[in-house]
Amino acid sequence: MITLPKLLQHFPKLYVRVLALLMLVMLVISLWPASQPKTPANTSTQVLDLSPKLPIEDTQKPHLESLSNDSEEWTSVNVKSGDSLSSLFQRVGLSAQDVYRVSQATKKIKALSPLFPGDTLDFLIADDQLEKVRLIKTPLLQTIVQRQDGSNYTVEIITRKPDIEPRFVQGVIKSSLFVDGQNAGLSQKKLMQLATIFGWDIDFALDIRENDQFALIYEENYLDEALIGEGDILAAQFTNRGKVFNAIRHSDGNYYSPEGYSMRKAFLRSPVDFFRISSKYNPNRKHPVLKTVRPHRGVDYAAATGTPIKASGDGKVIWRATKGGYGRTIIIQHAGIYTTLYAHMSKYNSKVKKGSRVKQGQVIGYIGSSGLATGPHLHYEFRTNGVHKNPLKVKLPHAQPLNKEQMEDFQPVASNLIELLNAYQLGSPLASI
Repeated sequence: MITLPKLLQHFPKLYVRVLALLMLVMLVISLWPASQPKTPANTSTQVLDLSPKLPIEDTQKPHLESLSNDSEEWTSVNVKSGDSLSSLFQRVGLSAQDVYRVSQATKKIKALSPLFPGDTLDFLIADDQLEKVRLIKTPLLQTIVQRQDGSNYTVEIITRKPDIEPRFVQGVIKSSLFVDGQNAGLSQKKLMQLATIFGWDIDFALDIRENDQFALIYEENYLDEALIGEGDILAAQFTNRGKVFNAIRHSDGNYYSPEGYSMRKAFLRSPVDFFRISSKYNPNRKHPVLKTVRPHRGVDYAAATGTPIKASGDGKVIWRATKGGYGRTIIIQHAGIYTTLYAHMSKYNSKVKKGSRVKQGQVIGYIGSSGLATGPHLHYEFRTNGVHKNPLKVKLPHAQPLNKEQMEDFQPVASNLIELLNAYQLGSPLASI
């Protein structure tokens, strides 16, 4: 048994041992935090984002706050035929009072009218209260009607401008302009525009030959680096049978040769799109129905029944009625000395009457097989001072050329664009437009 005297006898040694043990524990405690990584205060978000143990909602809070506008829950309604603002509001559960308040706010500038089938109207509703109405007409134009306080609404029209960049495309005809143009990357719309520009000089049904070439510079519209549409053709070149045709867009929206002559002629080369010629101008042709030799003083354009027929030039309708074997016929007088005849129509354009003034390219009727005809086609005649001319070969008069003052602005632009076209085709564009 250890007595108090004996314990006191060993106290100095025990004291030293306990003191040493305490000092060792304190040393370990002081060194322990140094082995753990310290997190700087200004990088807490990065550390939190990287931590797999954190709840997902915690890591997303800053992101949701920054996207608060994009996370608004809109209700979209597609406009259908016969819809009104009232029916659209009712469809999303809004009252007639809501319609009235929004209508009052927008009536002066007609911000939400007219609405067309296919439009989309967006609604932002919170706590059964209409906060916003949005109409996006195009990527470049949208209208927002927003509640400010109580029942007051304000209107904001947001317009944006696209970034415009030029694009160069070229190709060689192996099959047709339509096929080879699409293979080169041109849209159907751009191909139609290209054909329209050169349509007065080149018959794309008869004149095109293998190895003909085309090249053009046109605008593309970008919004937020995304392509949203095509713009105007700035310059175009078509080589047909070795002959080069150049066209430059002027500030008036029309196209001219580098010398200032209008690409537009007083008459279209063809009054029908998408056709084949079933019979040419032939003074000694045998009539397919009567089986007798009767002069064919026009051109027959075969196409499906209902295909639109266009006036080949500006003029006045002097005949609109059935005309013997011609069937339903329209005759237009142009500039006093020219007349054009359109026969075998299935029906007329109801807006075109005898005495009507028509514009070049205006639809005057539709292809059919009325009269003496073996199938649907347009019989087209061209006369000068009453004398029949071959529509495929007659030299068409030009429209008004640019005057001297206009040429001062046009010439430098035309020269630059032609130089760019040639440089692009050689594979070394000189500069941006």
